[in-house]
Amino acid sequence: MKKYFLLGALITSSLITPSFAQVKTEQLYQVPNIEVAGFAEMEVIPDEIYFNISLREFFQDEKNQKDKVNISTLEKELIKAVADAGLPKEALSISGVGGYQNYVDKKKKPATFLEAKQYELKVSSAEKLDGILSKVESRGVQYANVARVDHSKREEFKKQVKIDALKAAKVKAEYLVAALDQKLGKVIEIKELDENLYFPQPVFAKANVRAFAAAEAADTVQDSDVQYQKIKISYRMQAAFEIK
Repeated sequence: MKKYFLLGALITSSLITPSFAQVKTEQLYQVPNIEVAGFAEMEVIPDEIYFNISLREFFQDEKNQKDKVNISTLEKELIKAVADAGLPKEALSISGVGGYQNYVDKKKKPATFLEAKQYELKVSSAEKLDGILSKVESRGVQYANVARVDHSKREEFKKQVKIDALKAAKVKAEYLVAALDQKLGKVIEIKELDENLYFPQPVFAKANVRAFAAAEAADTVQDSDVQYQKIKISYRMQAAFEIK
């Protein structure tokens, strides 16, 4: 036990032993109470779409392997297209560098190594990507796939769903005790039971980008198209209340 002296007064304090804490908790729950769980869910359309784009060098004359289009040329086209679309340069970043062997006939002509680069592009809609890729030499675009989706206000939505779940628990408790001609008292305890965040991971080839953008512009959502799945945020909250 510790002792403190303040202006002539003796103040004592001691640590609460586990056994005492257990007794106190048991006494607390001897108060008439009700414990319920509330659930809430929110679905939102992603406003952040991250695309993987791969550019690769190629020959204008594939048969004779002449007039190579360098990766630097393709990269400049992509950077300019991103700028022309009104996106900040931070929206585009390099995610990988590699290459591939290109040859017409391995027996007659040695293989040529051509460079490739992978990029990540952040856009608000697939329509943006469609306009960007249309300004890059199509033979230099190996693929353009959706890597992931997100929402700029995800944390705000999570907070709101938790609040809604807790409110749902209170409403449930109120009508249950009202059925017994009782009233709900103050809250005793709040617990977060589980969190469920579903972020769809759609992947589609470059050929499908135009269809994606057209449907999005028409403001249509088709359940059968995975690229239109929404982000789902759900929480289950538990709360205990006194019964008056």
